[in-house]
Amino acid sequence: MVRNAFALAAGLAFGLGLCLSGMYGPQKVLGFLDITGAWDPSLAFVMGGAIAVALPAFALARRQRLSWSGEPIELPPTRPIDWPLALGAVVFGAGWGLSGVCPGPGLVDLGFLSAGAAIFVVAMTVGVFAHGALEAGLRGRRPIAQDA
Repeated sequence: MVRNAFALAAGLAFGLGLCLSGMYGPQKVLGFLDITGAWDPSLAFVMGGAIAVALPAFALARRQRLSWSGEPIELPPTRPIDWPLALGAVVFGAGWGLSGVCPGPGLVDLGFLSAGAAIFVVAMTVGVFAHGALEAGLRGRRPIAQDA
């Protein structure tokens, strides 16, 4: 219960930050990527601010055993860059560049009842389940969705 409350609070803070900064709209991302036209550097400042907040937080988390909710902190292990990671990054980047939407802002924009965001979230959900099924098939096991 406490874990879910912390997750909800973090998600609401993230969504509120996106709304206050105006970064939930695809036009911001597309403006940032349009380096030969009307370039909008504001996304770079938001990314820089996020890095400035995240670096000390991760440094602190590395020294802690428990999170604020009392759960063990399990940071993901570092691993070498392999083909699945590189391909996933390319697909994610291409989708972000073409649509101007990534998962977090897409969910926030869905809250504004955007038809484009609804299409994006449905496509993202289908992609998540397709990836799970493909990965499970490659590893010779059932997808997680079928285990429930």
